[in-house]
Amino acid sequence: QVQLVESGGGLVQAGGSLRLSCAASGSIFSISAMGWYRQAPGKRRDLVATIARDGSTNYADSVKGRFTISRDNAKNTVSLQMNNLKPDDTAVYYCNAISRGFNYWGQGTQVTVSS
Repeated sequence: QVQLVESGGGLVQAGGSLRLSCAASGSIFSISAMGWYRQAPGKRRDLVATIARDGSTNYADSVKGRFTISRDNAKNTVSLQMNNLKPDDTAVYYCNAISRGFNYWGQGTQVTVSS
C-alpha cells in the first residue's frame, strides 16, 4: 500500500506560478513511476507529467515548456512546478504512484487560474 498526500494548490492569476508537492508513504520502495494528473469539471482525468525512478520524464503537450516535474527518491516526494499558468490549467490535480502494477492516488488539490 502506498499513501499519497498533495499540497500546494490554490488560486493564481493567469501568467502566475504554483508549485505542487506530493509526499509518499507506505510501501515506497516498490514505487516505480510517479506523476501528476488533472481533472477539470465535466472532463476526464488526464495525464500532466510523469517521472520514472531513473528520472526520465513525460509531459502532456499542453504543458511542455511551462511545467516541470521533479522527484526526490530519498525524501519520497514528487513536485510539479507550474509556470505561466493559463485559465485552461484550472482543475483538480492528483498525485499518482505506480507500485507493483497498481495505481495509487492522492486526494487531489485544486488549482484555479483566473483570467
